[in-house]
Amino acid sequence: MSEPTLTQIFGPNATQDATTITLHKADYSPTGFIPASSNTAESILGGILAFSQPTLTATNQASNTDQSIVVTDSNDNIVTRSSVQYRRKTKILSFDKVDNGSAFNPSDY
Repeated sequence: MSEPTLTQIFGPNATQDATTITLHKADYSPTGFIPASSNTAESILGGILAFSQPTLTATNQASNTDQSIVVTDSNDNIVTRSSVQYRRKTKILSFDKVDNGSAFNPSDY
């Protein structure tokens, strides 16, 4: 098999060249993301994770040795910050590469 594609991870309208990546916020609408000129960086990252998660599964990785990253959910919990309770949704990003003892390098994936 081959690496997951740019469009599988970042949306059907994602493109890249040597120096830029272009993403279309509307591609994340199926996840519940609402595109706006005032979207926060965190909400955009959440949209990307929610969009890519159905592709970056452990099942897909098991059948595709070229897939290095898996997105999984963990248990929700309640956390308190500054006397306010928040529901914490946890998504785990796992990065696999052949072990050579080196530090994390995004170019390895």
